[in-house]
Amino acid sequence: MDQTSMEQANQVVGLDVGDRYSQIIVLQRDSGEVVERSRLRTIQSALSGRFSGATRLRIALEVGTHSPWISRLLSELGHEVIVANPRKLRLIYENRNKDDQVDAEYLARLARVDPKLLAPVQHGSAQAQADLAVLRARQMLVRTRTRLVLHCQGVAKSHGLRIPGGSTSTFARRLGEVLPDFLEPALGPLLEMLGQLNRQIWAYERQLERLAQERYPETQLLRQVRGVGPITALAFVLIVQDPKRFRRSREVGAYLGLVPARRESGQSRPQLRIRKEGNTMLRALLVQCAHYMMGPFGEDCDLRRFGERLQARGGPGAHHRAIVAMARKLAVLLHHLWTTGEVYDPLFQEHRRAA
Repeated sequence: MDQTSMEQANQVVGLDVGDRYSQIIVLQRDSGEVVERSRLRTIQSALSGRFSGATRLRIALEVGTHSPWISRLLSELGHEVIVANPRKLRLIYENRNKDDQVDAEYLARLARVDPKLLAPVQHGSAQAQADLAVLRARQMLVRTRTRLVLHCQGVAKSHGLRIPGGSTSTFARRLGEVLPDFLEPALGPLLEMLGQLNRQIWAYERQLERLAQERYPETQLLRQVRGVGPITALAFVLIVQDPKRFRRSREVGAYLGLVPARRESGQSRPQLRIRKEGNTMLRALLVQCAHYMMGPFGEDCDLRRFGERLQARGGPGAHHRAIVAMARKLAVLLHHLWTTGEVYDPLFQEHRRAA
């Protein structure tokens, strides 16, 4: 190894990624001295030209829009890439002297001392990212449909209309049956749009179900649990990515932000809300599954009995706390089924006690 390669091997890079340009700070790992301050365009050719052919470097960057493809590119070039969790970097996002070069230097210095301080995030493959984009597109249409339904409901109620009960997917038809002529100019086009959204959402759901069956057969293990459909199972597989990244299934609940936050000081141990630090979409899907399990169509199972025991304790927000706790246990159960491949027994705890 020549002198230049030896110097590069002893360097740490902080990369503050911008939409058009990215700032680069290079430090000597032993002394912490800054040896380079530069910037380059945030495009594949510029990054490849800068980092290809170099000795293996430790490169730190934050999670962002460009971080998935940049981390894959730099890893393919043979570098050690650390994708930092911005939620853990209060040193950066609460800095009063915030600047792109300053951010890049902080990333490099933290990576130089201990990469664990950056709470590294693991990005999936390009194919998994593309499949996850389909899930997010469906979620965006569902949110748009919900906002349109709420608007139409508000207008209808302000004119004293009573809309027959039913699901969100049938709202346009139900409102159309009772819509008076004088509200047709205001709500008619919105009802047509709701119909189009329903058809597109159904098309996405059929596409996702085929995707789960053909490309992710492990989702069938998760769908053994009644109330877990193809959308939730596919989201769990795509977001968790590798079940072996967790030593114990119980760690999945913390990864998805479904465990209570802690703020202990001396004898003070206040009861706080859940962290909500994980993936928002998957957390919401698990909560929806928990609502179904506690509802009239949920089967008798260990999870439902657990939720009913928590709810029976009473107190403010007892039902909500029970639902969140069930969602956390459901995440643990899905990870366990995925890693072991076991056949799901809804009343496993009762059968074990009976045995």
